[in-house]
Amino acid sequence: MAGFGGQGVLSMGKILAYAALMNDLEVTWMPSYGPEQRGGTANVTVILSDEPISSPIVDTYDIAVILNQQSLDKFEHSVKPGGILIYDPSGIHHLPSRTDVRIFSVDAMEATIEMGNAKGYNMVLLGALLKIDPVVSIDDVLKGLRKVLPERHHHLLPANEAALKRGMQLVEA
Repeated sequence: MAGFGGQGVLSMGKILAYAALMNDLEVTWMPSYGPEQRGGTANVTVILSDEPISSPIVDTYDIAVILNQQSLDKFEHSVKPGGILIYDPSGIHHLPSRTDVRIFSVDAMEATIEMGNAKGYNMVLLGALLKIDPVVSIDDVLKGLRKVLPERHHHLLPANEAALKRGMQLVEA
């Protein structure tokens, strides 16, 4: 998962990781970001497996969720042939050119504007990912959100659930 800081990339990965842990999967969550908190590049590698994970470091990916052009330029060619590339066209100027991967354009920014929930951006994309590859359930994602969000923000859970479901609606898998 890759984009600019402030887009919820690291949170999206952490929530997915928690949801996978609740399904007794083996998990690694490896964030990478620049010194800038917002506006700098951010990406996170999440590995989910039924078996022990030998190394959290990989150079090719089964799935990439891309939120901006800089990340597309960096990671498009790192998706394994036959893999999946999900991107939000609002941050992309040069479309993906691969023909050996499944590509999904998800208008997440437009959806969050329609919903009046700009902070649900990453959840829309996570919902799209889970529609394409249902590695965990929305219920487990919501349990993961409950773990990640401070209790004072638990009132946001229904809005996040709506964003997840909206993301699922945006994809024809």
